[in-house]
Amino acid sequence: MEKMKKTKKINVKAYVSIGMLSSIAYLLMLLNFPLPVFPNFLFVDFSDIPALIAALIFGPIAGILVEFFKNVLNYLATGSQTGIPVGHIANFLAGIVFVLPTYYVYNKLKTKKGMTLALVVGTVTMAVVMSILNYIIILPAYTVLMGFPDMRNLVVPAILPFNILKGAMMSFIFMLLFIRMQSWINKLSIIKGA
Repeated sequence: MEKMKKTKKINVKAYVSIGMLSSIAYLLMLLNFPLPVFPNFLFVDFSDIPALIAALIFGPIAGILVEFFKNVLNYLATGSQTGIPVGHIANFLAGIVFVLPTYYVYNKLKTKKGMTLALVVGTVTMAVVMSILNYIIILPAYTVLMGFPDMRNLVVPAILPFNILKGAMMSFIFMLLFIRMQSWINKLSIIKGA
């Protein structure tokens, strides 16, 4: 009975935390900005950081939920030029392929150096996977839905380096937070696992 009460309390805390982190991620998503040397449809935002925090504390499903909810909120608030949330789906996928590898690598190592390695793995994974998805699905979808010319020739000179730079910027900001939050994150993830 005592264990059930403790589990319920942790579940409520997880749901509330996921909701709060999703809201923060949504707000961070609104603070997006372009980088001067890249095409004007590529924007940097730091909305994957709350999803990474959720994953580290509550597990990978929590990180996926934060990514999902922030994109749903953004789609409901801003809509999509295509009518279909192609950009939101791309953002969701980019977030997942950044957060999950970072989570799994850090979970094995649990040190600051381990987090640095995890963020490098997450950045490289995101850059490569999103380049492939942009070539195969995302850019062709914009071509069909918006009547844009074929933009797949932008994958190597623009999208790949953009995602590497975006991942590096997110990693830098996250490491500044992580240095201060590591013991707290580890303590909460141990409590969750108990």
